[in-house]
Amino acid sequence: MVAAQSGVTLDETLFPARRTGRGEIPGEGLEIGGIPVARLAERVGGTPFFAYDRELISRRVAAVRDILPAGIHLHYAVKANPMPAVLHHMATLVDGFDIASAGELGRALDTGVRPELIGFAGPGKTEAELRRAVAAGVTVELESATEVRRVRKVAELLGLPARVAVRVNPDFTVKGSGMRLGGGPQQFGVDAERVPALLDEITRAGLDPLGFHIFAGSQNLRADSLREAQEATVELALRLAESLPGPLRYLNLGGGFGIPYATRDTPLDLPSVGERLGELLETRIRPRQPAARVVIELGRYLVGEAGVYVTRVVDRKESRGTTFLVVDGGLHHQLAASGNFGQVIRRNYPIAVAHRAAPVPGEETVTVVGCLCTPLDLLGDRVSLPRAEPGDLIAVFQAGAYGLTASPTAFLGHPEPNEVLV
Repeated sequence: MVAAQSGVTLDETLFPARRTGRGEIPGEGLEIGGIPVARLAERVGGTPFFAYDRELISRRVAAVRDILPAGIHLHYAVKANPMPAVLHHMATLVDGFDIASAGELGRALDTGVRPELIGFAGPGKTEAELRRAVAAGVTVELESATEVRRVRKVAELLGLPARVAVRVNPDFTVKGSGMRLGGGPQQFGVDAERVPALLDEITRAGLDPLGFHIFAGSQNLRADSLREAQEATVELALRLAESLPGPLRYLNLGGGFGIPYATRDTPLDLPSVGERLGELLETRIRPRQPAARVVIELGRYLVGEAGVYVTRVVDRKESRGTTFLVVDGGLHHQLAASGNFGQVIRRNYPIAVAHRAAPVPGEETVTVVGCLCTPLDLLGDRVSLPRAEPGDLIAVFQAGAYGLTASPTAFLGHPEPNEVLV
């Protein structure tokens, strides 16, 4: 993919970019998977659409594998991007999947990944979902005493053993995470101090707990913070393992690796994180729990930078000194870029004029908005772009994760965009 990233510093060895210093793609325009974006729009059938670069995903997975120590298994968090074509491609690259619904379970199983390599986390699992999970043979990550009773009932009704682990709400927080999933009161997992008692209940229910899933925070660009979190996670897991009825056989350390979204963001120092993981595996985990299958779970980090949301200018208007570019997409497709998904202070995603129907001189400050009847529908607030006119294509980058399926597609009844893996 060739992309102007509006000043965002990316790892050029993974994501090569031709920069102009402006929000415009030089030459023939943006290419995704080697295909010019205007041609891709015709191939897809129009705008808006999401495009994901297959080669960039493969290269990012390879880069992560290069720094992971032998013995660490790499799982893909399906919620980041559950597009079937992406999942089928990812199934050839990773060691397993992590899911959070029965719908994701079906898509994961369709790829041919072995069920025992799928972990099912998330609060509020219904009995119907648990029936599907136990029948499939995936690992159910229990998040409450209620789920223990439900899984026991389901296993008895089906006459099948249930693979279970415990999702733990850790007794520490992670600095620098964009979204905290552990520490303090949480709807996620079982409070660490309650886990030993729950393990007793699981054993009395005739279930065999394999181990733990401990995920404290997401979207973290600070290697030092991630290293500290991994150390605290390992120590907690080893302490809790003393209450297991058998050896620790499964340990999901979570992930939380972040990607840059704005000019001030510095890419994660990946080798530093991998080095610490190696130390923890060799000096802490293996000596005490040699049977543990240790997992790192990543979603956004594997696919986020490989995606682009492409939308077309349908109107250009002036209002009291502000120039608005109105596009045919918006927050109903790409909620995260509007600032309404996980951002406390809104920051522009990298954005560019991807293809211009006809050369128009000049550069200006504009606000890029969608076609919805709400002031929340904002894709680029006072961004510097070359002059664009109706018909020109706008690209919003970092759109490979938490895009379409994290957005309110039914809002105002506009059609859903297409997705393509190229």
